[in-house]
Amino acid sequence: MSDPASKRYAYSTDAKRRMASRDDIVDRGMAQWRRERPDIDCSGKAIVGRILRLQDIILRAVDGALKRHGLRYHAYAVLATIRASGEPFRLSPSQLRETLLLTSGGTSNLLARLERKGWIVRRSDPSDRRGVIVELTAAGLALADAAMEDHAKVERDLVAMFDGAEQEALSAMLSEMLVINSGLAHWRPGTSGAVPLFFNQKHARVSALTEEEQP
Repeated sequence: MSDPASKRYAYSTDAKRRMASRDDIVDRGMAQWRRERPDIDCSGKAIVGRILRLQDIILRAVDGALKRHGLRYHAYAVLATIRASGEPFRLSPSQLRETLLLTSGGTSNLLARLERKGWIVRRSDPSDRRGVIVELTAAGLALADAAMEDHAKVERDLVAMFDGAEQEALSAMLSEMLVINSGLAHWRPGTSGAVPLFFNQKHARVSALTEEEQP
């Protein structure tokens, strides 16, 4: 039985063609660049600009899906990452930082809030006396399991305008872009080689969350 909600995202070929013919915000921005700075090749904006715009759209959609669980994305991401690691559902703070691109201070603040909520517990690492491990509590495990279903659903909805073959092709191209640019994360203007995205990993890291961003 098909999901009634997903029918809203079932686009025919004709409907997709009509939508593709419309200028989006990136098209308009590129038109301005070409008018004002015709000496600059701004073709990269066609992809990079849309990825940056989609980041905001995606995070808003995900936060909307997580709201009924009392979560926002950054808090959820910690719980889901630990849950997806498998039993015994524990990771070190450094493993979380690597996966989620959090700063050290951002990780500590976020983990403290999650611990106050009763969703995680921080324990001494038995294999390293100076280390700490982060473990899901029973409540955190149950919350992660429930929220993961809604997260996966909204992700499917966000790409439902593409058929299976289109999704595979787009996934492959984005994976190539991600892998290559991750290897060039510290590129600077004036250096040789291909040009990666304009920000490096340090700048992309999430800083300590504000009170408004609490889970």
